[in-house]
Amino acid sequence: MYPVGQLVHCRAPKLWNETIEEHRRAVRETVLEVAAALVVEHGLRGVTMSRIAEGAGIGRATLYKYFPDVESIMTAWHEQQISGHLQELAALRDQPGSAGERLTAVLVAYAFIQQRRHGHDPEIGAVLHRGEHVAHGEQHLRRFIGDLLAEGVRAGEVRDDVAPEELAAYCLHALAAAGGLPSEDTVRRLVRVTVDGLRPSP
Repeated sequence: MYPVGQLVHCRAPKLWNETIEEHRRAVRETVLEVAAALVVEHGLRGVTMSRIAEGAGIGRATLYKYFPDVESIMTAWHEQQISGHLQELAALRDQPGSAGERLTAVLVAYAFIQQRRHGHDPEIGAVLHRGEHVAHGEQHLRRFIGDLLAEGVRAGEVRDDVAPEELAAYCLHALAAAGGLPSEDTVRRLVRVTVDGLRPSP
């Protein structure tokens, strides 16, 4: 048995470290949210580190301990968005239902993600979509949809005369057009046309 004092001494550093990490995560999340809101409102050039620090309720020196500039903050925010989208799509893939039903649910969600992206300022988009994290996310998504298509092929719900990898590229390119569509109905029609191109020949 440890003396009570020794137990406190052993546990305190771990609890202290956990508290510090939670605080850091909370500050980082706040910075990302504040920066994204400011950039949407004022544009990338209209946002400074000072303004972000003020909005997040921290000192500018503290902010620089987390990020070197506004662009790095927005890149981190975008990485978080991509991760969230992939988790959303994975949850739809893993839900009950046939391969075709789950594939359609994933493609519908992806199309609406594309539509929401259309509102980004072109300057912001140029910054956000040039990082390595975007290429990694796209590769992951292509493999992800390719695996789901392969499952559909095995179930007889997806055509087998084109490789799943090619069909995945077809889906992603076709549904990128959702970014220019004005309504939910038009997005759903685009998905239906895309899915029709995946079906086996009668």
